[in-house]
Amino acid sequence: MASLLFLCLLPAVAAVEETLLDTRVATAELGWTAYPSSGWEEVSGYDENLNTIRTYQVCNVFESNQNNWLWTTFVNRRGAQRIYVEMRFTVRDCSSIPNVPGSCKETFNLYYYETDSGLTIKGAALWTEMPYLKVDTIAADESFSQVDFGGRLMKVNTEVRSFGPLSKNGFYLAFQDYGACMSLLSVRVFFKKCPSIIQNYATFAETMTGTESTSLVIAKGTCVQNAEEVDVPIKLYCNGDGEWMVPIGSCTCKAGYEPEKTTSCRACHSGTFKANQGSEMCIPCPANSRSLHEASSVCNCRNGYYRADFDLPEMPCTSVPSGPRNVISSVNETSITLEWHPPRDVGGRDDVMYNIICKKCHSNRKLCTRCDENVEFVPRQYGLTETRVFISSLWAHTPYTFEIQAVNGVSGKSTFLPQHVSVNVTTNQAAPSTVPIMHQVGSTMSSITLSWPQPDQPNGIILDYELRFYEKDQNEYNSSVVKSLTNTARIDGLRPGVVYVVQVRARTVAGFGKYSGKMCFQTLTDDDYKSDLREQLPLIAGSAAAGVVFIVSLVAVSIICSRWKTIFSWRFITLK
Repeated sequence: MASLLFLCLLPAVAAVEETLLDTRVATAELGWTAYPSSGWEEVSGYDENLNTIRTYQVCNVFESNQNNWLWTTFVNRRGAQRIYVEMRFTVRDCSSIPNVPGSCKETFNLYYYETDSGLTIKGAALWTEMPYLKVDTIAADESFSQVDFGGRLMKVNTEVRSFGPLSKNGFYLAFQDYGACMSLLSVRVFFKKCPSIIQNYATFAETMTGTESTSLVIAKGTCVQNAEEVDVPIKLYCNGDGEWMVPIGSCTCKAGYEPEKTTSCRACHSGTFKANQGSEMCIPCPANSRSLHEASSVCNCRNGYYRADFDLPEMPCTSVPSGPRNVISSVNETSITLEWHPPRDVGGRDDVMYNIICKKCHSNRKLCTRCDENVEFVPRQYGLTETRVFISSLWAHTPYTFEIQAVNGVSGKSTFLPQHVSVNVTTNQAAPSTVPIMHQVGSTMSSITLSWPQPDQPNGIILDYELRFYEKDQNEYNSSVVKSLTNTARIDGLRPGVVYVVQVRARTVAGFGKYSGKMCFQTLTDDDYKSDLREQLPLIAGSAAAGVVFIVSLVAVSIICSRWKTIFSWRFITLK
């Protein structure tokens, strides 16, 4: 983010200067145009190092109103938008010239004219008709007062000026002297470019500077081979001095490649790998893995070793665990507790879990089938992290086989079944199963009569039943118990109009089963009892009347039978 906030320069890389014109390397006449002919003159001279050079000089200081022009040949700008002119020159100190008039100068002017092609205009028209643009008035920092043979005492000035923006094919330079005694030792015309560079694992081609000295030209980068962009597209800015600045974004080496000398990405050697894109270096393959080829982003596991889906590539490959050890079983009627020791070999992992496979067998154990869903496992059947499990709801007097499997995070990768240890057990006599439901047969103000069906699985002869009851508004610990030899019971001593919670359980020689679910029943209130009594009075009266009629009928039949008996006895005596 810092690159987005500050115009920071990159580590110094020299700007590229592409020369368009350089009189220092000229071996023949320059052939520039001078006007008037009495002004600038082309001569051969020497620079400060006594190298032969072609120069232009002028020194009409004793004549006033000087206007001497020097016009270069056509310079093709070659796509540059801003041009730099480096001028090396000497100027005679006016005060060192005796009898010089006040019109003596120590400066000159620089102009340019932009055009698409060379011009054929000559003579005075070059200076009077052409729309020159002035670049600057050039002044000497140092002037000289005398010259010995060879010019060793001359003070050479170097000045650089720039102009632009340019849009046509090229331009001419013009130098105007208006009264100086000077020598134009050399002129170099050039433009600047930001050099090709590799920055943040991206290459940037040479880029021309902008139209102004303060311009910033955007250059898009291309990631070096085997590198990819990170986040935003990578780019740099080329400033007016040909320097790169304001880096934005970056490239980093792909997975399987590491940085080399901050400019390229090198493939990881065999036996090493790099999992992710970034600036990290390749690292050796983790334990039990290998990479046989270069540029590996992951090391493959050796035979018999695996890597879980959630394992990082930097983690070693692991194997499946061996089977559990030292199983201890404890049978309690139709429940079993199994305990065991962890595997001796956990496969190099710390995520070992256990699965319990339950099989119900025939008496000879030659045929076993998976247990049904009614079997209960506490805390659970699969994915146990503890080395203990409680199993209940098994059949009584039944052989079982339990397989305890050890698994870990890579067991699913193996083509083999998990290692396990088996234990054979036989259950004992079971207590009865739960009574499914209870029905209220009758109730009074002080009693409730209940009935219930036999448990679905009595598991033997039911010896008796036990009922537990308590008032609904009270705690279960305040309950009372009533026993019954049959599946019907009457609970007495209750309070009128109170709701009672009742549970029942059955008992065999194996003991009591579990209590049934809690069911609520209510005794009659005084009003309920009177209401029932009123409803029953017509029935009682009818029953009483029927009883009286029945008794009268019996008496009548008895009297009739007694009279017939007397008559029959008299007739029998008479006949006799």
